[in-house]
Amino acid sequence: MEQQNTRLIVLDTETTGMPVSEGHRIIEIGCVEVIGRRLTGRNFHVYLQPDRESDEGAIGVHGITDAFLVGKPRFADVAEEFFEYIQGAQLVIHNAAFDVGFINNEFALMGRQDRADISQHCTILDTLMMARSRHPGQRNSLDALCKRYGIDNSGRDLHGALLDSELLADVYLAMTGGQTSLSLAGQGAEDNEGQGGNGSEIRRIVGRQPGRVIMASEEELEAHAERLAAIAKSAGAPAMWQALTETPAG
Repeated sequence: MEQQNTRLIVLDTETTGMPVSEGHRIIEIGCVEVIGRRLTGRNFHVYLQPDRESDEGAIGVHGITDAFLVGKPRFADVAEEFFEYIQGAQLVIHNAAFDVGFINNEFALMGRQDRADISQHCTILDTLMMARSRHPGQRNSLDALCKRYGIDNSGRDLHGALLDSELLADVYLAMTGGQTSLSLAGQGAEDNEGQGGNGSEIRRIVGRQPGRVIMASEEELEAHAERLAAIAKSAGAPAMWQALTETPAG
């Protein structure tokens, strides 16, 4: 597990397709910074002009069209800022070989062989390998991990580098078993609306709208009561839910 003051950069990319050996390029980079197991709000996010068309299959995954990328900066335009952002950090990436291979390729295409292996400038943690170790024989995609750890990914109709980095940060914090709130670093407890009465914090992603609360209908309440009565009859004692929620008479 990382040290408390370790600077983590949770990173994801979207590309024109795969594999990188067929000339595919990065079209989106999304990163979130986590220090002390909290988001700092210092993110890095950019769309890139790849100077080639994207495969139809890739567009179906991320929804980023060639027309949208016209006029966007090229990797060389943001390379220095990006390198300074990630240098010396621990990169947390799901299926790291894919993203790292593309990043290394982009630096190599610039002629920057000194940066064509980012593992020489950062440490890299692959959450896919971590998940496979912890959950052998199970699905360990980002969507599967969100479901397993109770993380809301309902807004992920399409892949997006920044959204996926935010979700992966939440997954990583959950997998490593510590404080899992993604509220901004420096927020006091009085500002944290996710603080529960038992001292635990509800995981949330900064900027995401809170879920809508739907109250049970009269029919659903009646069905619930009937179900509790059936459980009590079968068990010969009140259901635990009733014992916890109903105040004894007298």
